[in-house]
Amino acid sequence: MSVGDRVSNDRQLARLLQIGAVLEEVVEVRAARHYETLSPDERDEAIEELLAEAREESADHRKRLETLIEQLDADPVPLEEIQTLVEARYSQTGPESFDGVLYDQLHGEETAYKFYDDLIEAIEASDTTFGLDREELLSTLTEIRDEEADGVEEVTAVMETRT
Repeated sequence: MSVGDRVSNDRQLARLLQIGAVLEEVVEVRAARHYETLSPDERDEAIEELLAEAREESADHRKRLETLIEQLDADPVPLEEIQTLVEARYSQTGPESFDGVLYDQLHGEETAYKFYDDLIEAIEASDTTFGLDREELLSTLTEIRDEEADGVEEVTAVMETRT
């Protein structure tokens, strides 16, 4: 499932929020793996700090999304199904497909940003009344999207200093 033109019910919203949570988990795990496997050439304070912040931010985003999901009156989609959807749609490119840690991190940040941007647009296009406060939902998603945009800028800035 991808973000469509509009979100029409709590179950669909819950599923999309679950996809966001799994996307955050993917970014968190990949940042942790990169941090642990940095080569001596890649190891510097800026990259280490960037990866640590990415892990912390992704964990925070996941928790915020889970809080929204809990407020919905919808049966959650089984985690295995969501993971399969995320892998098929958003994780087709593994970390080894990128020329270095920073390119992979940039890809993760950009993917998350685009997902949240599309989700916000779909919710705003919908006239559905959800089982949670619409303003709180949009505010939370906008904050997360903006933090992802900041992450894209941070990765890009580090990349520019290394060229």
